[in-house]
Amino acid sequence: MNFKLLIQYDGTDFHGWQVQEKQRTVQGELERAISILEDAPVHVAGSGRTDAGVHAEGQVASVILKREFDCGKLRAAINGNLPRDVRVMEVTVAPDDFHARFSAKRKTYLYRVVNSRVLSPFLARFAHQEGRLLNIAAMQEVANFFTDTHDWTAFSSIHSDSETRVRTITEFTILEKFEERFGAKVIEFQITGEGFLRYMVRSMVGTILEVGRGEKDFDTIRTAIASGRRELAGTTAPAHGLTLIRVDYD
Repeated sequence: MNFKLLIQYDGTDFHGWQVQEKQRTVQGELERAISILEDAPVHVAGSGRTDAGVHAEGQVASVILKREFDCGKLRAAINGNLPRDVRVMEVTVAPDDFHARFSAKRKTYLYRVVNSRVLSPFLARFAHQEGRLLNIAAMQEVANFFTDTHDWTAFSSIHSDSETRVRTITEFTILEKFEERFGAKVIEFQITGEGFLRYMVRSMVGTILEVGRGEKDFDTIRTAIASGRRELAGTTAPAHGLTLIRVDYD
């Protein structure tokens, strides 16, 4: 049977999603836990890789098992073999041709920035702190420009193995709100796209933050896109502020 898993994890202590030798990864923990139940090695396919330190509220994976399981009992059994920083939230039976990665149509990421000189310990693992004033209007102008189809060479890792670096961003919103319980302003960048290159979201956010601080202007960003010159884009934002919140399928 082919099972679809909805997964959440705190990525702080993981070396990313993908299995790596002698490194603790999310995929590795899931395959270990499910192999115990299947009594055989299994392959858990994720919707995409998340880097070390990146979190997920809506990661999706698929796994084919020879043994038959009730979905609720399978979820409980998997979670019983997992550490506390990763949980399978839902298990459903999927069509035989469903694949978490190749069937995905869109992904949505959320990047949280605490715009304050004091960072609450309750946000420290899941948000990046920026103590300087930010020009939200200038940042939104760049976000609006990003919402399109571009060649994102300037905003991706030089080690990307993708055949093309053209990607379409369908939504890029910036929400500013004051969180009274943390005594701080929180800025949320929500980005939806048909696909992303390695480090792309974090590079986009890091660049927009530099625009917000007045260190870069709109024309520089437009030139970076057109030329593919990485040095014109901003510094890649830290991993811990980023969360994969949703993967959409037809």
